[in-house]
Amino acid sequence: MARNSIAGIDIGSFATKVVVADLSPKEPAKIIGGGTAESKGVRQGFVTNTEEVVRSLKKALVEAEKNSETKIRKVVLAVDGISLNSEVTGGTAIISRADKEVSDLDVARAISESEDVVSQVNKKIIHVIPLSYKLDNQEVLGRPEGMRGIKLEVKTLFVTCQQQHIDDLVEAVQKTGVEVIDIIASPLALALLALTNKERQAGCILIDIGAETTNVAVFENNSLQSLHVFGIGSADITKDIALGLKISLDEAESLKQGRVALDHPKKRLEDIIEARYEDIFELVEEYLEKIGRSRLLPAGAILTGGGASYPNIKEVAKRILKLPVDVATMKLDVNKKVLDQSLFVAAALALGSQANERFQKDTGLLKNIKKNVKSLIDQLLP
Repeated sequence: MARNSIAGIDIGSFATKVVVADLSPKEPAKIIGGGTAESKGVRQGFVTNTEEVVRSLKKALVEAEKNSETKIRKVVLAVDGISLNSEVTGGTAIISRADKEVSDLDVARAISESEDVVSQVNKKIIHVIPLSYKLDNQEVLGRPEGMRGIKLEVKTLFVTCQQQHIDDLVEAVQKTGVEVIDIIASPLALALLALTNKERQAGCILIDIGAETTNVAVFENNSLQSLHVFGIGSADITKDIALGLKISLDEAESLKQGRVALDHPKKRLEDIIEARYEDIFELVEEYLEKIGRSRLLPAGAILTGGGASYPNIKEVAKRILKLPVDVATMKLDVNKKVLDQSLFVAAALALGSQANERFQKDTGLLKNIKKNVKSLIDQLLP
C-alpha cells in the first residue's frame, strides 16, 4: 500500500542527509528511514559543483528509499550556508478604516514598509517574522487585528539568503527527479525539535555545529530574535589535529571521532580540540554581545549538530558563554536506533507537517513562515 510520505533534505558540506517520514492522517508522523552520503561539490554550504551535488544526493535518496521502503517524490529542503542571515527593521501604517479598527491590510502595510529598508542586493527574503507591535505607542500583547487606534508600528525580523545559493540548491534537487514543496532555514527547522516551548519562551540560543559552519539562532518570548552563520566548524578541528600531531587528515578525523587507539598524549589531543571549540564559542559570545543578549538568556545554550558530540563540549561552552549549557537530544527511533545529531535538521523537515502545527499553536511563527515559503517556491519552480 502506498504511503503518504515526505522527505527532508539537508545538504551539508560534509554529508548529504535525507530522512523520510510517514504522514498517515490517522497516526502521528513518524520517521521511517533515512540515508546519508558524503557531500561533494559543496563548500561552507554553497554549491560549487551542481553535478557532484546531484550525485551525492542521489546516493542518499536511494539509501533512504531502501531503508523506508517507499518512493520519495516530495521533499522539504533546508537552506543553510554562510550567506544565511537575519535583519530586524521597523515599519508603520496609519489605520485605514473609518472606525479605526486594525485590519489584516493595515498589518500587511506596516510589515511591507519594514521590508522596504531591508538590504536585498543579491539576496532573497525567505522568512518574514513579526516580532512585536505598538498601537498609538502602546505595546500590543498578542495580535493587533481587531483593536482600535490611529498608528500601527511593527518590528519585523527578516531571514535572508543569497539568491544564487537558493537557486543552485533547488536546481540540484530538481535534477534528482523529486519535487521541492517547501524550503526553510535550517536553524528554524532544527528549533522545531531541538527546543522546548519553555526554552523558547524564557530565552535561549541554539548552536548547531556543522562541518564547515556553525549556525546560531536566538529565541525569546517564543519567537526567533536573531540568526547568524559563522564560517567555522568541526572540520577545522580535524585540520588542527592534523597540524598539531603531524598526521594525515584521515587519521586526525579518526582520532577526533575516537575510532582508533590513541597513540598520542591524550592531554595534547584535548588541548587541540578544546582550543578550536573555544574559538567557536568566543565568536558566539561576541555575537551575543552585539545583539545585547550576552549572559541574558535564562534557558542558556542548546548545542546540536555533528560537532556537538565531543564529551567535554558543555564545560567549554559554559566557560566561554557564562550560560547554562545542554546538548539537544531527540528520541526519534528508526529501526530501534536513535538518530545521530547530524540528522536532526533533515528529521525536523520530514516531520514538518505535524511539528509545524505544534509550533504554530505555541508561537504563531510557522503560520508566517509557511506563507512566505510558499510564495518563494512559487517563484523558484516552473
